[in-house]
Amino acid sequence: MAKMLFFIYNPHAGTQKIRVKLAEIVELFADAGYRITVHPTQKRGEAFSVIEKLDAGYSLVVCSGGDGTLAEVAGGMLRRDRSERIPIGYIPSGSTNDFGMSLKIPNDMLEAAKVPLTGRELFCDMGRFNRRSFVYVAAFGMFTDISYETDSELKHTFGHLAYILEAILRFPQVKACHMTVDHDGVILEDDFLFGMVSNSLSVGGIKSVTGPDVLLDDGLFEVTLVRSPQNPQDLHNKALATIGGEESNSFIINFKTDRIRFCSDRPVPWTLDGEYGGKPKKAELMNLRGALRIMVPMDVELPCIDDKEEKTELQEGDRLALEAEAYADLAERVGI
Repeated sequence: MAKMLFFIYNPHAGTQKIRVKLAEIVELFADAGYRITVHPTQKRGEAFSVIEKLDAGYSLVVCSGGDGTLAEVAGGMLRRDRSERIPIGYIPSGSTNDFGMSLKIPNDMLEAAKVPLTGRELFCDMGRFNRRSFVYVAAFGMFTDISYETDSELKHTFGHLAYILEAILRFPQVKACHMTVDHDGVILEDDFLFGMVSNSLSVGGIKSVTGPDVLLDDGLFEVTLVRSPQNPQDLHNKALATIGGEESNSFIINFKTDRIRFCSDRPVPWTLDGEYGGKPKKAELMNLRGALRIMVPMDVELPCIDDKEEKTELQEGDRLALEAEAYADLAERVGI
């Protein structure tokens, strides 16, 4: 019996180039011996519900779209019984494709389509944001939409500086969020312009903005908090100092953690993987280590824990136990 592959794609992602490559991609899958079901999405949230309710029998799901499409597919997979969770292949076709960049998936769509067929499986971390899941980033504050709205040529030319230039222009209109941040027994209370909890090498198309020594399967988030400066010049000076090599200073705080809580006295808008994530007063985020089974290139070194080191990848039983503990703890804290 032929293997079964479910291919779900967003026909409106990015420049809609999937429409041109669709036939060739399906032919690649057929040549590899798969019986293929093709499903184009028509609305936001559809990929989540389709994957959650997908019939048993498929051995591989491949999705194409932006990072939001991948997040929906991964979230739907996470809602399935553990025995029915299968690997996910990803063909990036959005405008930023941050997570695809982190996984070193080729930009060429046909080359990317080969990765689920010839690559290897990676147990990558995901995140839990209150009752929702996310793949690589949850963020609030002034930078939340800057990364997606800043001119692409400006980003490519100036890199991190493009963030700062846009932020300086917006500073007079921005209100800081007064937040209490609780992690690992440490409590921070301050006015923050921006907060980001991530598991990626790139956000908004800008590489290395998430900090140094990022590992995609270590069970830890990279957290960046930006305190509110006194004026635009203060923002400019301190941000440039950060770009110059200061990883943490009085302006920007960086650390790693597996869980973190944000509390505010007013609703705070968040984005999850570039999509609207609601306006909670309290946000509990928890790392779900190894929850995403995703196909990556076979011969490409990724920023992951080396299997040969003492810090080996969690065994399946340990991984599931940790995930169950995380869910139970989260449910108790947020009253689910």
